[in-house]
Amino acid sequence: MQNFDFYNPTHIVFGQNRLSELDKLIPQNAKVLVLYGGGSVKRHGTLDKVLAGLGERDVVEFGGIEPNPRFETLMEAVNIVKAEGIDFLLAVGGGSVMDGTKFVALAAKQESDQQNLLFHGFKPVPAKKALPLGCIATLPATGSEMNSAGVITFNKQKFPFACPLVFPKFSFLDPDLTLTLPKEQIANGVADAFVHVIEQYLTYPTQAKVQERIAEGVLKTLIEDGPVTYNDNSDMAARKNFIWSATNALNGIIGRGVPQDWSTHMIGHEMTALFDIAHGRTLAIILPHLLRERKENKRAKLLQFAERVWDINEGSEDQKIDQAIDKTEAFFNSLGITTNITHYGIDDEGIETLVRNMEKMGLTALSETRDLTLDHVRRILQAAK
Repeated sequence: MQNFDFYNPTHIVFGQNRLSELDKLIPQNAKVLVLYGGGSVKRHGTLDKVLAGLGERDVVEFGGIEPNPRFETLMEAVNIVKAEGIDFLLAVGGGSVMDGTKFVALAAKQESDQQNLLFHGFKPVPAKKALPLGCIATLPATGSEMNSAGVITFNKQKFPFACPLVFPKFSFLDPDLTLTLPKEQIANGVADAFVHVIEQYLTYPTQAKVQERIAEGVLKTLIEDGPVTYNDNSDMAARKNFIWSATNALNGIIGRGVPQDWSTHMIGHEMTALFDIAHGRTLAIILPHLLRERKENKRAKLLQFAERVWDINEGSEDQKIDQAIDKTEAFFNSLGITTNITHYGIDDEGIETLVRNMEKMGLTALSETRDLTLDHVRRILQAAK
């Protein structure tokens, strides 16, 4: 196990019928900006519940944060923060709204050049101040409700950012608020959470036994309860386990002290930016083909994945690994996700455009060992046709 620091100050409020507790988690004299997406929180009554929970506070609303939140949209929110004297942000929605709110929290404290917050890669943004924020999650997927990172679209490309100043002060995880989600969004959320775990787990052995066992438990829970949630909207026990799995997939605990490989995400981000395919879906498309391409590099952990997560205990090493990858792809397929790129209209020219975009972004040496090149990316995408 590698040396590490671990810090996560987010207060999780988990369970049904708890929005009445919102009132005691925000300072009484705070002026609150409530941020949300395309309007479903209004249609389904979630926003009304949130506003009721805020009591007599002065509240301003900002709607219209899109999937893959755009810098320009978020800067509109920043202008409102400054004009209205906002001192607390409340995100109501899924990962895009939460990510966007984190960016607003940082950008509102910058005098100028807010786009420069996006150009630090996986290194922490060197900001000194941020507005406090809280989250009310309506879509389990990204884990943004319990981490300090986000992804923003700028100039039609996706940029990750991270800063410890934007850990949410609290996040509400109420399964009732997810009951109106379309099945497609449930599927995307399961895939997103699953790949988050994989990219912190499926690298090379480091004897980080606690992190590995937690990761394996989250993966097995997603395999068991993800499809149940997808197929049966009334199974609240499965839904609760799915929600908590998505949070634990990216709240930092399974990634401490271990190598990480975010290649699938980096390729998937470019696929989303270019072809407007949902983020979770791009990850499900890429992962099985990436694992086949990197089979030898990840052999030891793939074998562990086969035995511990998929309970494959017969056959040769190669047979176990191949079966585990096939089962992973079939798992995504069972959620209604097609895992070949031609289904989404991506041809050879599209592949080359995606590879060129990654080169422009400097994404030329990926993986836990920094040896996944653009030639590998091209082969992965060709295999995904």
